[in-house]
Amino acid sequence: MQNEKKAVFPFHYGNEAESYTFYRVPKVLFTEKLFCHLSTDAKLLYGLLLDRMQLSLKNGWLDAEGKVFIYFTVENIMGALDCGNKKAGGLLAELDDKRGIGLITRVRQGLGKPDRIYVHKCIVPEMSKGHVQTCQNDMSGNVKTAGQEMSKRHANNTDISNTDSNETDRIGSAVGIGYDGSAMEERNAYRNYFMEQCSFEALKVSCPFDSRVLDEILELLVDVCSSHQKTIRISGDDKPIQVVKSRFMKLDSEHIQYVLTCFKGNTTKVRNIKQYLLASLYNAPMTIDSYYTALVHHDMYGVD
Repeated sequence: MQNEKKAVFPFHYGNEAESYTFYRVPKVLFTEKLFCHLSTDAKLLYGLLLDRMQLSLKNGWLDAEGKVFIYFTVENIMGALDCGNKKAGGLLAELDDKRGIGLITRVRQGLGKPDRIYVHKCIVPEMSKGHVQTCQNDMSGNVKTAGQEMSKRHANNTDISNTDSNETDRIGSAVGIGYDGSAMEERNAYRNYFMEQCSFEALKVSCPFDSRVLDEILELLVDVCSSHQKTIRISGDDKPIQVVKSRFMKLDSEHIQYVLTCFKGNTTKVRNIKQYLLASLYNAPMTIDSYYTALVHHDMYGVD
């Protein structure tokens, strides 16, 4: 060991620290007392599970209710955190809604299939001053009694954090109004997904004069996929939101280019741009082939 050379890691210069790829662990896990009993490894695991959500969004892993789920096995945890089977299971238990704090829900699939894991939003419900004072009084009294009473009250507050809010359900609500940290992370995850999946940066380079329309299309996709409404109106019909989300998740750069081409080629007056783009994006996967086939036939007309 004495003869081994130590690795020499270089210094950072300028903004080189921005070149890393990061796991995102919510700051609230370290700043709020509600999470103080969670081990550091459990908090890190929650960050890994959040990161895996990107893969789920890319693959369209949504259940019948539109909720995103992930697959992250005990073996995955053992490899990622370099720990044993027992510890990996214990970390999951810390986060689980049955034995732990309730940041994840595991649903068994049976027949040797991995559990589905639903990652809950990491939200701390606001507490009234009276509630805080009650907690302080509890903590200063009998520990056993206080623990039982606080568990009931905090469990109820945790449930509140998972209910849908009217503020966050409105598509097109201003970013930051009615959105908590986790909702913003959800929006950012969808935005990153569509930026990569649909190559928006490349489209802006190839279509510089349409940059503003492309931004509007991107934000519209993010708004819809971040919505918790049950339905959304498209072309006069109320479509199930999970159906719309599923179709939007399958869009790529060709579909966006197609929608852009149709938008620029439209000669009729568009009274509601948002509804026009919604309908165009929703119908793009079904109409793109017919459109280009008709275009080719038109160009080839009269050619021997």
